[in-house]
Amino acid sequence: MSAGVRWWRRVLVAAGVAIAGYALVGALTDNDVNKFGVPLFLVVVLVLHDAVFLPAVLGAGAALRRFVPRRARWSVQAGALISLAVLVVGLPPVLGFGRAADNPSALPRPYGWGLLAVLAAVWAGVAITATVARHRRDGRRDAPGRRGVPGE
Repeated sequence: MSAGVRWWRRVLVAAGVAIAGYALVGALTDNDVNKFGVPLFLVVVLVLHDAVFLPAVLGAGAALRRFVPRRARWSVQAGALISLAVLVVGLPPVLGFGRAADNPSALPRPYGWGLLAVLAAVWAGVAITATVARHRRDGRRDAPGRRGVPGE
């Protein structure tokens, strides 16, 4: 590891520790912060991350590695990551979370169709990039003077 990388790593770690310390001091000195609820929430998030989210991501990565061809893997990984982010943001309105019973106009759009449209666009982009990667790869293999080149 170069000296520049080490320096940046130290700067970023120091900034993270400073921000976490600021948040901790703020939480401990603020009378409106629930001193039991916030630590409980943080423990639950940590346990859910380590017991549910992390194994799911590792399993999805192993499945991608096993079933997706190498040339399309990066685009499928990007599509999966983007889909996850879109679902985290878009699924609560689709399921009706946040909708007030006495105010039907709070979430007036057809969020289900919008979510499907965004996911369809993401995976259409994945299909296009995977197809382009395949054709580029096939074109290089058939190019004159490139036969037998290692790594191709």
